[in-house]
Amino acid sequence: MRIPRDVNGQLLAERLRRHGYSLTRQTGSHMRLSRNSGFEQQHLTIPAHKPLRAGTLRQILRDVAIQLGCSIEELLASLDF
Repeated sequence: MRIPRDVNGQLLAERLRRHGYSLTRQTGSHMRLSRNSGFEQQHLTIPAHKPLRAGTLRQILRDVAIQLGCSIEELLASLDF
């Protein structure tokens, strides 16, 4: 599955709410999302750029997929990209 090329940071943050991530703070053009998982708290930083560069998006999706325990393809399908 191909990484979409037209995803901006705000849209990605909204879609990640489906998996329990919430916006905890924003400093300048970067958003920090957090997710509580049992006794751990997981953090993710997303630039609020339009659109996100393909490599940046791929790394964010890879990090989220590892945290959720799924593949990047499954994550993309659940995010409707």
